Amino acid sequence: MAFLRRVVRSFQTTAETPRLTRFSLRAPKSVEVEFSNGSEYNLSAEYLRIYSPAVNSKIRSIEGEKVIYGRRHVGIMSAEPIGNYGVRLLFDDLHKTGIYTWDYFYHLGSNKFTLMRSYIKTLKKHGLSREPSRRK
Repeated sequence: MAFLRRVVRSFQTTAETPRLTRFSLRAPKSVEVEFSNGSEYNLSAEYLRIYSPAVNSKIRSIEGEKVIYGRRHVGIMSAEPIGNYGVRLLFDDLHKTGIYTWDYFYHLGSNKFTLMRSYIKTLKKHGLSREPSRRK
């Protein structure tokens, strides 16, 4: 039943997502997106990196939770258009496999504070940091 609710919620979100009207890469620090309903979001490189839609995004599994950490200073090097529905971002940690759709940008923007709060809480729970590890 929970799975069905998630599918319905996901479908409703997609069906109601406004049209993207502006995409601006502010390399290396952020992406700005604007939608037809007037919503505007500035999404940091760190935020986009930790919420990469890629399956393989250098994730560490801790107690069954997948956690990306140490990406506070990651930068975006480029954005490659993918059809008319999204972009592939290339980060300076060489991650480049995630395709960010316009719908996903809207989801990330409209849920930014909740998602970041959850991310920081997860890091604290596992004794991890947003700061990169020091090289030895």
